[in-house]
Amino acid sequence: MTPPPTTRSRLVPMQPRDPHEPGRTASTLELFFDLVFVVAVSVAAAHLHHALSEKHVAEGLLSYGMVFFAIWWAWMNFTWFATSFATDDWLYRVLTIVQMGGVLVLAAGVEPVFADRDFTVVVIGYVVMRVAMIAQWLRASRSGGVSRQAALRYAGGIAVVQVLWLTTLAMSGTVVVVAWCVFVLAELAVPVVAERRGQTPWHPHHITERYGLFTLILLGESLLASANAIFEALHEHEDLGPLIALSVLTLVVTAALWWIYFWPPHHTAITSMARSIRYGYMHYFVFAAAGAFSAGVEVQIDSITHHTELSEVAASYTVTIPIAIFVLGIWWIALRENADRVVNVVVPLGAVLVLLDPLIPVPFALTALFMALIVVVLVLRPPVQPAAAD
Repeated sequence: MTPPPTTRSRLVPMQPRDPHEPGRTASTLELFFDLVFVVAVSVAAAHLHHALSEKHVAEGLLSYGMVFFAIWWAWMNFTWFATSFATDDWLYRVLTIVQMGGVLVLAAGVEPVFADRDFTVVVIGYVVMRVAMIAQWLRASRSGGVSRQAALRYAGGIAVVQVLWLTTLAMSGTVVVVAWCVFVLAELAVPVVAERRGQTPWHPHHITERYGLFTLILLGESLLASANAIFEALHEHEDLGPLIALSVLTLVVTAALWWIYFWPPHHTAITSMARSIRYGYMHYFVFAAAGAFSAGVEVQIDSITHHTELSEVAASYTVTIPIAIFVLGIWWIALRENADRVVNVVVPLGAVLVLLDPLIPVPFALTALFMALIVVVLVLRPPVQPAAAD
């Protein structure tokens, strides 16, 4: 294949990528980019775990939800940009690495958010990431062709919202939370407005592969929690059996979540702008639930070793609620349109039953059983051809 033309400064014109480009897969830069999000997600999940174990449930969930939005939105925006305009030249790489630096700054600011509701470092790291994205969109507008206006609307919209975020540095208390909610809505509105006329192209297989890879990162956090149960068991000999059982059951549930997520062909879920928005935005709940699940497993370890102020029932809910949200989210955005009537009954019903598990004597064991049964049904009932896009 003929290499793309370059300028004297060794830059490649940032033209829209072919949405039907054969063999399009995640690049090594995109995989490198994802690595820093492992750090950010891990830090957020760790602080959620401590907040829940110390019985600061409402405060912990609020802080986690706010911080996770910043992580998810920055990741998602770059992912959709890259599927449309990725050019592997030095400037594209440098701006991507700048965004990675912003993620690391954001991760450093997670603890002050949970401890003192201080968003200063998080906002600074977030704005660094978004300013780099503004530069990417402005560059894309120069050679964007029919997508030029959309690229300019993205750049302008992101810039306006970043000014709003900076105003939170002068706020405190409840005002910050209210402003955060308003500015989140503004962020969510930018793609809707930008794509209204002159849409950017997206590669369905590439974009859904990127979502799948990020899901694997989040599920990896749960596997780490499973390993932590074994590590803890080596130090808590009296609780050796329950901790090892928890580790095994966590592996079963994590594997089931992986199986459920990758059962349907996700690329069929983004065949129109409306469906793409639904797919992209609803993944916030799926991703946040996956991260919270790993925190819940850590809370369960604390419960077994008597290091938490939560009751056993409350500790169980820190695991079952994230599982149910994850399963229901994937069922809604990707699975139900590829499933027959049996699967569309079993999957949401299984998620609901998981929510009831904490009320019985062996909650996590039954949760693992329900998840395994869902997988058995998916094996026996393969995906069907989805209906025409709405």
